[in-house]
Amino acid sequence: MSEVPLNKQPDSPQPRPVADSQSERSEIIFPGDTNAIGNLFGGRLMQYIDLAGAMAASRHSRATVVTASMDHLDFVAPVRVGDLLILKSSVNRAFRTSMEVGVKCMVENFREQRLRHVSSAYLTFVAVDSNGQRIVVPEVIPETEHQKRRFEDAVRRRELRSGEMARKKELRATLPPEWHI
Repeated sequence: MSEVPLNKQPDSPQPRPVADSQSERSEIIFPGDTNAIGNLFGGRLMQYIDLAGAMAASRHSRATVVTASMDHLDFVAPVRVGDLLILKSSVNRAFRTSMEVGVKCMVENFREQRLRHVSSAYLTFVAVDSNGQRIVVPEVIPETEHQKRRFEDAVRRRELRSGEMARKKELRATLPPEWHI
């Protein structure tokens, strides 16, 4: 087996199943994490989502990852002081150097042994080397019907993100230098 230098990566890393990227993170919500009415700050939830997503992307790519975007973040229900928040993440699809990761957030009622869905999000991560340069990531192998659906849906979401980015770029080009004043 030939060795690949540390700063190089083969053009086509071996594909990996979704299961290899699946990650879980848990947090107990304390008063310092919440607003005046005892609900988790939305920004704090976004931080937890970003971390859970990075875990899945890092596991899949076996590399350092950076967040490129977070979109379609739904706050379905509040998370309150004392709740046990569980975040589950996995890579939905890998493109050349980027990966779409889905994160689902639930609150566990440990007394009743029930889960309540509170939020979901899609994030895009890019794998980078130690110099911050993009590196090729392995393809994803979806195995279950649910994984296959998410794999296919990721292409549609990517097209929507690309269209929105192009629209914003065009808009910025038309703004005068003093637009923010």
